[in-house]
Amino acid sequence: MSDHQLRTRTPAGPAPGPRTPGSRAAVAFQAAAPALAVYAVARALGLLAFWAAASAAGKDPLGLLSGRWDSVWYQRIAEHGYRYTVTLPDGSVHSDLAFFPLLPALERALSEVTPLTFGGAGLLVAWTAGLLAAWGVFAVGAQLRGRRTGVVLAALWGVYPTAFVQSMAYTETLFTALAAWALYAVLKGRWIVAGALTVLAGLTRPTAAALIAALAITAAVTLVREYRAEHRAGPVLRRNARMIAGVALAPLGWLAYVVFVAVREGSPFAYFDVQAQWGNDIDGGRALAAFIAGLPWPAALGLCAALGLLGWLVVLCVRQRQPLPVLVYALTIVVISLIGAGYFGSRPRLMMPAFPLLLPPAVALLRLRTTGRTAAVLAVLACASAGYGAWTLLGAGPP
Repeated sequence: MSDHQLRTRTPAGPAPGPRTPGSRAAVAFQAAAPALAVYAVARALGLLAFWAAASAAGKDPLGLLSGRWDSVWYQRIAEHGYRYTVTLPDGSVHSDLAFFPLLPALERALSEVTPLTFGGAGLLVAWTAGLLAAWGVFAVGAQLRGRRTGVVLAALWGVYPTAFVQSMAYTETLFTALAAWALYAVLKGRWIVAGALTVLAGLTRPTAAALIAALAITAAVTLVREYRAEHRAGPVLRRNARMIAGVALAPLGWLAYVVFVAVREGSPFAYFDVQAQWGNDIDGGRALAAFIAGLPWPAALGLCAALGLLGWLVVLCVRQRQPLPVLVYALTIVVISLIGAGYFGSRPRLMMPAFPLLLPPAVALLRLRTTGRTAAVLAVLACASAGYGAWTLLGAGPP
C-alpha cells in the first residue's frame, strides 16, 4: 500500500447496530410530521370557526363539544358505570349498554390522574386519538401509494364533511386510530399486533365487525391460495401460525362486550335487543329507502346523487386494486352504515372511519400540475368543512 493510500484512507467506523424501537418510532414520526401538521391545521381551522360562531351565539364552545348527545352517555358511564336507562314516550327503552366501554374507561382513568373533568378527559382522548388516527391514515396511504399520497389522504380525512365530530368527545377518532394502525400492521405482516388493536377497536365501536371481517377474509384467502399451491395443510398452517393467532384474537374485544351485556341482562341476545331499542338494528336498507321516499323530490335527487358518488368511490377503490384487507374494511363500513335502521343524519359520521374511500381522491389531487393547486383545493375543502361543522354543532340535532 502506498504512502498516499495510507494518508487518504478513511478508518472504518463501527458497523451500525439495529434500530431500537425508540429510534424507529422517531423516524416514523419524522416521516409523518407533514401529514400531522396539515391535519392539525385543518382541525384547528374547524375549531376556530366553531369557536367564533358559538361565541357570537352566546354559547359555551367546550360544552357543545364535550357535553352533548352521545358524549353525555359516555361520561355518565365513566362516572357511574352501566346503570342508566331512559324510557321514551313511545315506550322504547334507551339503555347505556348500547355504548361500548373503552372511551368511558379512558375518560375515568384520565379524570383520576389529572384535574380534568370527564368531559375534558373525553376531549383529550378524542383530540389525541385524532392525531394518532391521522398518523395511521398517513401510514396506510404511504405504504400503498407513497408519502405524498399519505399526506393528502390524512388531510382529506381531516376535512371530511363531518370531520367536526373528530373534535368532539365521541369514539370516531379513537376507533379510526385503532383501525388504521391495525390495517397497517396487516399490510406489514404483523398479525398479532393487528389482532390486539382489533380487540381494542371491538371495545370501542360495534363497527369493529368490519375490521374483524377484513382480517378473517384476508387470512382465509391467503390460506386457500397457499394450500392450492402446495396441497399440504400442515406446512401452510405452521407458516401462517401468527396470522391465524391474530385472526383468532381479533374478535375477542367485541365478543367480550356482547357476552358482558348478555350476562348482565340474562339473555344471550340482550346486546342486539338493546341496539334494536335504540333503532340501530339491521333492516337491509329499508329505513334508508323510506327516508329517501319521504323527501321532497329535489332533496331526494340530491341524496341519490350523493349515494351515487359514494358508489363511484367504491368502484374506484376496486379499480385501484387496493389490498384485500383495506378494501374489505372500507366496504364493510359502508354497508353497515347503509343497511342499519338508525337515524339517517348519523350515517355520514358512521362512514367517516372508512378512510380508504378517500384514496382515489387523494391520488387525483396529486395529479394536479402543481403542489400549490393541491394545497388550494385542500384549503377550500377545509373552509367548507369548518363552516359546515360550525353550523351543525350550533344546531339542535345530533350528528
